[in-house]
Amino acid sequence: MKIVIASDKYKGSLSALEVCTIIGRTIKELDPEIAIEISPMADGGEGTVGTLVESLDGKIVEICATGPLGEKVRAELGMMDDGTAVIEMASASGYVLVPRDRRNPMETTTFGTGELIKKALELGSKKIIVGIGGSATNDGGMGMAQALGYEFIGSDGEILGFGGKQLQKLKKIKTDNVHSGLSSTVIEIACDVDNPLFGKRGAAYVYGPQKGADPEMVASLDSGLRNFAKVVANDTGKDISGLPGAGAAGGLGAGLAAFAGASLRPGTDIVIEVTGLDKKIRDADLVITGEGAMDEQTFYGKSSFGVAKLASKYGIPVISINGSVLAKGEKINTGNSSLFAGNFSIINRPMKLEEAIKQAPELLAAVTAEIMGFYLKIVKK
Repeated sequence: MKIVIASDKYKGSLSALEVCTIIGRTIKELDPEIAIEISPMADGGEGTVGTLVESLDGKIVEICATGPLGEKVRAELGMMDDGTAVIEMASASGYVLVPRDRRNPMETTTFGTGELIKKALELGSKKIIVGIGGSATNDGGMGMAQALGYEFIGSDGEILGFGGKQLQKLKKIKTDNVHSGLSSTVIEIACDVDNPLFGKRGAAYVYGPQKGADPEMVASLDSGLRNFAKVVANDTGKDISGLPGAGAAGGLGAGLAAFAGASLRPGTDIVIEVTGLDKKIRDADLVITGEGAMDEQTFYGKSSFGVAKLASKYGIPVISINGSVLAKGEKINTGNSSLFAGNFSIINRPMKLEEAIKQAPELLAAVTAEIMGFYLKIVKK
């Protein structure tokens, strides 16, 4: 029997590799003859760099980058043995780096994300994966592009600075000093939203308020993004106005597409491809996945749902073992019942979240033993 374990992390408690290792070790204790293959998962959001570095024996590279408000921060990227670089934009441009009372997307910049991309290019990477969740910005990716040599010119011929406030001032884009490595590098954006760049579903209206924008700022930012798209089309020939996902991370999706030739793909699909999960599960008898909390968002691009969809192609049963299961039964069963044979939580009694996080290794091992003990008895009949 072969079992593939492809779980995501339990946020704040166990890394994806730790979850997979505990499950695998527990199964081996039940039956040492079972072949276990571990393939830690992520969805392109927080933790993706760590997961891929751990599972693919990569390395972490740290740099001193420009933070959202122009301050210096420690940021990191992952480098794989094959030269693939993995970046989480939140490492350099995330809202967690900005104190709540200073959050202002008129001022914040993605320049640090551009510095991470530049470092990957300097290290010789020919493929860069950029996760763009958790941003503090709404600058259309202008800051990122500035770090890579693009110059943005205002109506008076001045070189524009940082922040979403520059979007309305933009009149011209200069490409004389763009980093030469961009033309020979494949860049993929891990993006699980389809919001357009501007409009009522765009970057400013949907995400601006959570980044500190008041209604007046939101209107200004949206107007600026419209102007930004117009100038980009005029000066680069690229139409980003209707691109699905362009509004992600305050328009960084649009900026990466326009200035770095990047393509937007679901984060789980990218991780499945990079880790070779498809090949690993083809001959499996069972797949085990999971995440910190299975909720309704699970069915809109989270990694465990992606794993279940992949396994369904080969008719392989899937069990999910999660920190908690918050999704309502009807949500799981409507159109998804064929994907999961069962969904389980490691919580076995009433307890506070802090207690569950602290005891996660023991709780995970216990519920795995219980589930697999039953499963193996059924299979061996």
